[in-house]
Amino acid sequence: MHTLNRVMVFLTLTALVVNAFGSPGRRAAQTGSAEATSLNKKIRRFAPTVMTANTTRLSPNDRKALQKIIAAAKLYDQLYRRQIWSGNEALLKKLQADSAPLGRLRLHYFKINQGPWSQLDDNERFIEGVPPRPPQANFYPEDMTKDEFNSWLSSLSESDKSRATSYFYVIRRDASRKLKPVSYSEEYEEYLKPAAQLLNEAGRLTTNQTLKNFLFKRAVAFNTNDYYDSDVAWMDLDSPIELTMGPYETYQDELFGYKAAFEAYVTLRDDAESAKLKKFSGYLQELEDNLPIDPKYRNPKLGAASPIRVVNEVFSSGEGNSGVQTAAFNLPNDERVVKEKGSKRIMLKNVQDAKFNKTLIPISRVVLEPAQLRNLSFEAFFTHILTHELMHGLGPHNINLSGEQTTVRKQLKELYSAIEEAKADVTGLWALQYLIDKGVVDNTMQGTLYTTYLASMFRSVRFGIGEAHGRGVAMQFNYFTDEGAVRYDEKTGRFSVDQAKFKAAVRKLTHELLTIEAEGSYDKARAILVKYAVIRLPMKNAFDKLQDVPVDIEPVFPLAK
Repeated sequence: MHTLNRVMVFLTLTALVVNAFGSPGRRAAQTGSAEATSLNKKIRRFAPTVMTANTTRLSPNDRKALQKIIAAAKLYDQLYRRQIWSGNEALLKKLQADSAPLGRLRLHYFKINQGPWSQLDDNERFIEGVPPRPPQANFYPEDMTKDEFNSWLSSLSESDKSRATSYFYVIRRDASRKLKPVSYSEEYEEYLKPAAQLLNEAGRLTTNQTLKNFLFKRAVAFNTNDYYDSDVAWMDLDSPIELTMGPYETYQDELFGYKAAFEAYVTLRDDAESAKLKKFSGYLQELEDNLPIDPKYRNPKLGAASPIRVVNEVFSSGEGNSGVQTAAFNLPNDERVVKEKGSKRIMLKNVQDAKFNKTLIPISRVVLEPAQLRNLSFEAFFTHILTHELMHGLGPHNINLSGEQTTVRKQLKELYSAIEEAKADVTGLWALQYLIDKGVVDNTMQGTLYTTYLASMFRSVRFGIGEAHGRGVAMQFNYFTDEGAVRYDEKTGRFSVDQAKFKAAVRKLTHELLTIEAEGSYDKARAILVKYAVIRLPMKNAFDKLQDVPVDIEPVFPLAK
């Protein structure tokens, strides 16, 4: 660039920073430059990745239906941002109006996070003037305390308590400032009504009866706030278009873990890969019967066989496209549906492939002992993600405490997500080892499973320990280290696994986490997280060496343009 051009760019940027912050002089220019550098560094942690799939196998009508479905899913971004913070949309409009280079960076990173808090940095604010991320998100009044909610809850009838703690009701104040539940269908009507219309249009286009049934019933749910029938229809969905769309996970409710955020995954099914994994569903009851836990806590009869779908993502939105990208999921979360129909495991193959190649392999070259690199395997990575999702459906869910029926989720409250994700990870390792020993899974995975998982733990903790998955993995990493399963060489600063100790530690931790859930013990859940869910110095030093390695991917969806 010519010197004159560089000067002009500098002067322009300085003027923009002065306008943005109202602070004239060199200090403002330097501040703007520092902010731009910081934002660029944050954005580079996400590797742009095209997410698409072959649509030529779809019928002409299904291709039209797909576009209607994507249009409905696009509404979820705005809806989700409103769920997270009441000021999100006003801030977004302000950012969109700023065409300066610094403004473009702010907007870019805002869209990655679906808000002004950096998820990879423990939700640190990256835009000046915004408040700290509210732990209650926008599910509860901003001035409501836990004590106020609990006091109000204790005064309610059982039916009113059910609504107050429901996935699908926000809490607002009435004219006298008393707390009251408001249904999602009422609170988010401006998004859900047009989404329902688009799903109905897609339903009339598709020739697949199971997809038609789900689309029509999910559209009804958006208006009635009753998702049971459409969750059952989703379990029966058997279509080239595999759609997941609704309020599901409760990670964003950091007060109680009661309220579900909206997310959408529009995917196309990979029949060949799905067929390969079908055998795993047949071993779920056997795995449940052999869980390393007191037999009284095992479920003697699981729900119906759980379908497994391997898919390729073509669009995601809401919580499904916020910060770190989801590689797989296990839904629904409604215990009634799980008991009746089981749950469905969705494996996002193109997302997993991108994560393995763009993050896990580069991480491994930095943190693992060189001799261990040959033990990395995409098959081990992919299959463990599968067993992780399968294990969400095993172990305690509905429990009895002192003669009262309740759920693990309600007892562990805001700690549930971290404990449950850790339980699925560790029990998934245990289950894979069980299936290897039984000969169901090829014995070659024996040599790759634990090394691949060690590398994957570094990948996950980089998401931040303020996030449920990262917090749960940090706990596992330190637990395994203390058990001698993970070894650290202070001279080289690199890590390796002791396979025999790893197997034993996995069984031991599986027992502890399943027992915590079976007992519904909030205190024990808190104790294990306080002790282990931290980033110790060896891991921190490793992270310092990973500055130039992407943390995750930033999806680009050509089919949605």
